[in-house]
Amino acid sequence: MKSNDIDFENSLAPWMGKTVKITEYYLHKGFKENGLDLTKEQMIVLKKLHDNDGINQNELAFLVLRDKSSLARLLSKMEKKGYIKRLQCENDKRCNNVFLTNIGKEMFSKCKPIIKELIQILEKGITKEEKKIVINILKKAQNNFGEQSEKL
Repeated sequence: MKSNDIDFENSLAPWMGKTVKITEYYLHKGFKENGLDLTKEQMIVLKKLHDNDGINQNELAFLVLRDKSSLARLLSKMEKKGYIKRLQCENDKRCNNVFLTNIGKEMFSKCKPIIKELIQILEKGITKEEKKIVINILKKAQNNFGEQSEKL
């Protein structure tokens, strides 16, 4: 191979991308088979609200790695489904706090067994030590991107 060629197949990128695609496929399939009207993105929001109910919408955007307008559209869909409600902040009328509704709490509860099964399938045959190594490598890769954005 020439020194200026890219060895894409032996880089981390395609392997991470393929794993994400497969994971998303099985998650979507699990939601569909169990009659859950839920997307991966909506599930992530439900999880973050389960951990931080009533969080400011801007903080939620940061936690779920979405820009504010993209999150606003996602939250509108979730509101229409009855999963969440947004209330204006008392001290700043320009911001909203986001809360799980009872329907949202029930939906999150119903999706937890699907997520648990997905994790079991994904991690089958992988030792705790191997899992730690993979997580540490992925954290390093994510930090590398953080360092690049600081240079921009």
